[in-house]
Amino acid sequence: MPSLDVSELNIVISILGAFIILYGFISVKIKQVWFLGEALPAVLFGVILGPLAARFIDAERWGSAVPDQKDAITLGVTRVMIGLQLVIAGFQLPAKYQMTRWKDMLLCLIPIMTVMWLCTTACIMATIPNLTLLAALVIGSCVTCTDPILSQAIAKGPFADKYVARDLREIISSEAGANDGFGFPFLMLAVYLMRHSELGPEVTSHDGLERRSNEVGRLGGGVGVALGNWAVETWLYIVLMSIAYGALVGWGGGKIAKFCLRKKWIDSESYILLPTAMGLFLVGTCGSLGTDDLLACFVAGNGLNWDGEFLEEMEKRHDEVNSCVDVLLNFGGFMYIGTILPWSEFHQPELTGITYPRLFALGFLVLVLRRIPAILMFYKCMPKVCRNIKEALFMGYFGPIGAGAVFYLEHTRHLFPEIGEGDAGETNLIRAIGPVVYWLVLFSIVVHGLSIPALNLIYQFYGVQPIMTDAVEIKRHSVYIPPPVNAVPNNSQTFLAYNRFSRPVFNQAALPTFEDRDGGKPRDDDTDSFVAILEKAR
Repeated sequence: MPSLDVSELNIVISILGAFIILYGFISVKIKQVWFLGEALPAVLFGVILGPLAARFIDAERWGSAVPDQKDAITLGVTRVMIGLQLVIAGFQLPAKYQMTRWKDMLLCLIPIMTVMWLCTTACIMATIPNLTLLAALVIGSCVTCTDPILSQAIAKGPFADKYVARDLREIISSEAGANDGFGFPFLMLAVYLMRHSELGPEVTSHDGLERRSNEVGRLGGGVGVALGNWAVETWLYIVLMSIAYGALVGWGGGKIAKFCLRKKWIDSESYILLPTAMGLFLVGTCGSLGTDDLLACFVAGNGLNWDGEFLEEMEKRHDEVNSCVDVLLNFGGFMYIGTILPWSEFHQPELTGITYPRLFALGFLVLVLRRIPAILMFYKCMPKVCRNIKEALFMGYFGPIGAGAVFYLEHTRHLFPEIGEGDAGETNLIRAIGPVVYWLVLFSIVVHGLSIPALNLIYQFYGVQPIMTDAVEIKRHSVYIPPPVNAVPNNSQTFLAYNRFSRPVFNQAALPTFEDRDGGKPRDDDTDSFVAILEKAR
């Protein structure tokens, strides 16, 4: 007999599919006209359907519905979501990018991130009560990294195709990919200092021994022990091992794939899915080994395309699969984040001292002080990728906080006792870290998600012209495919697209540009004028 089966799995799959269908119907409008991307609509949809409103999606009811399973689910979702996209981000960079831009990347990963961490900590100390300096450092480290997913949308999105120079786009993409995995040293330094601080008077020796066996809470030993463990466990095991492992898997996988191509052993589907499969493999194995899976994934993506031949072959095959995987992960991941936002914890003046006015103040302080001062301090040391103060302000402002912060939040929860099991400092940290991090994620998604449409309107009002260099010929697969942003029809079969993120794999000198014509600006921005100029250039 037919019967209804309104299970959680069926509900979640139905809602995800419905959202993708509805979004897809007007996706060109959303992405290329309104410049909203995927994250903001997905989060808002999750908020509407989550426990706050309709209660269609509630992670606490999934599976066996065991207590506190939401934290474990969230950690798993964000690991897979970020890990796969970091492999994709890595192989889409130019060949040997980390070697050619090592000085710029070193600046971004050490001095700039350090200033960002300290500035964020100061903002938290100024607005959130009942936190010690070490607790604020722990929370600040969770939101120091720029989100790799939202940053990829900024670096590779339609707005960037029109107005953002390629070198700046590449460093934003590369920095976001690397620093999300490189955030572990900052997090673990604060964690080790807090855990190895001397035991408080309220903690007995028996409690201390018990926490040592569980490896959470106050362990004692002082700063010397903390720094020693940080150097050995974090830098040698987590960071360096992750880099070596990711490089081995990525570079080795690329060499094997090249050999199989020459032998014609690998079909097109398997070749195109290689980055996604590699991301799954690394997330699983690094999770088993206890290393930094995010850093390993990004390094593997770079290693996969180290000589540039993998990306070249993917472009020849007109790869859209990895882009679809990327979009699907964005939809599911950000919708899930929207459903788990802890709205009841955003205003608890009696318990944590956190209130909405404090959170709004924190959001604006972090928006202004977390990243912009750090970039302005060091951008002159990166003249090849950030040429002037306008580009520095763009790079500094668009450092969004997103799924990466949620990952670090859930990872941090496992490093401290549950609420009520630790001392006052640990308890205040665990109570505050959730609402603070989730609020900053929501604040960043909304503010940065709306900033691109606003900036586009400003550019249009002031008549800022798109960047019309580095022409790339893109094949038109269907007459129904809309023209890419910052592109013009070349003939009935191809478009000429300008300022694309990926390096062209042919001689671009043979294609026309709009340089040195009418004062360096196009005569008109309509398609017919572009075609006429192109024909004349030929």
